[in-house]
Amino acid sequence: MNKLTKVGCSALCGSLAAISAANAGELTVTGGVDMTWVSLGNAVTGNPLGMGSNITFKGSGELDNGWTYDLTVANKNANVYSAAKADITMGGLGSLQLNQGDGNGLGAYDDKMPTAWEESWGAGLNPGIKLVGGVGSSMNIQYTTPKILGIKIIGAYAQEVGAVDIADKASSGAVNNSEGKGYDLIVHINPSLGTEVLSGLNLYAGGSVREETQGNYGGGDLSNTQADLTGQITYDIGPISVGWGMSGVATGYERSTNAGYYKSHMYGVAFNVNDDLSISYGYADSRKEDIANGGDIREDTRYVEVDSWQIAYTIGGASLRIADVTAKNVGYATGEANDRDATVISVGLAF
Repeated sequence: MNKLTKVGCSALCGSLAAISAANAGELTVTGGVDMTWVSLGNAVTGNPLGMGSNITFKGSGELDNGWTYDLTVANKNANVYSAAKADITMGGLGSLQLNQGDGNGLGAYDDKMPTAWEESWGAGLNPGIKLVGGVGSSMNIQYTTPKILGIKIIGAYAQEVGAVDIADKASSGAVNNSEGKGYDLIVHINPSLGTEVLSGLNLYAGGSVREETQGNYGGGDLSNTQADLTGQITYDIGPISVGWGMSGVATGYERSTNAGYYKSHMYGVAFNVNDDLSISYGYADSRKEDIANGGDIREDTRYVEVDSWQIAYTIGGASLRIADVTAKNVGYATGEANDRDATVISVGLAF
């Protein structure tokens, strides 16, 4: 980790100059590289070798009243700017965050299942499952309350859903003719009640509502709102972590060739063999429903499911991860031709 300290300079007119150093905070740089080999079944693999390079800059400081602030800038593959977020932690008043679409809000709670490496649907094979997202991928502002009696509440708001990475002194304009404001609300409960038995129990419940504009889209009508809902539970006891959850997405489409809503379930279990080695199994499914098949008749239902076995071993700054993934009806397309399986080997190096 490299640390850079900001220096403030002031110059006086004339032959003499005074240079003073002011500790305005700290800038840290962290990063890593992930190298992968992928084998795909029932699909063309091509070159199986891949590499992801990730660099994160984080600046932090403190105000006179004890509040702290930080800025995080992520540069992902090929050192390309990805997103940034600014946080202000206000002590007993909670925290405030301005986010350029870094996946906060309800998007950070799409799948909280325990895993050795990645979500079941995110380890080298993308089955196209539709999960909750809320305003997390848009430019938004988020507020998090202090934790009181094990309860924390998170709220996020986006003025224009779909707008991301807006520079200072600028605005997005209309980025999508059918989308407007969005609101997320999440409740995270850790009801330990001071007992060791319940300290590993976490309950998550959240929802999102996004305004829509009336119109004709996808061969049908679009209602006034889109909505996401999720409820999940995880429990850690000793070296074992288990979890179960469900979610639903109402797209707002009516009498349309697009799906009216999606229903999903997920569960997972992870076993930490020791501080360095962990094994997990994860499962997720999603049902795409309420698709018009001529007029107002909605009878088409499509189903996708995915499961993944994973193992991860860490030694110092190096990690070895292996995932075996199987997916049926990828992209909600039925038939054996749309079934996939993949084996992924990943080596990660952090600095």
